[in-house]
Amino acid sequence: MTDKVKGPASYFPSIEAKYGRPVTEWKALLAALSDRKHMDYVGWLKSEHGMGHGHANAIVAHWLAENSKAPKG
Repeated sequence: MTDKVKGPASYFPSIEAKYGRPVTEWKALLAALSDRKHMDYVGWLKSEHGMGHGHANAIVAHWLAENSKAPKG
């Protein structure tokens, strides 16, 4: 029995299908940007890549959560 994916990651299959890139590429694009606020990243994905708000928000939320767990320094 497999656990159902929940939260922002539940959007990943539809994001990959709709926008033609794996989520890892979207996260790499975010990582290349200077330090910004959550909604600035969302707005960038929407304006520069035509991503819908829900999809952009899901990627940014997941990426920021991953990076907040990384050791600092």
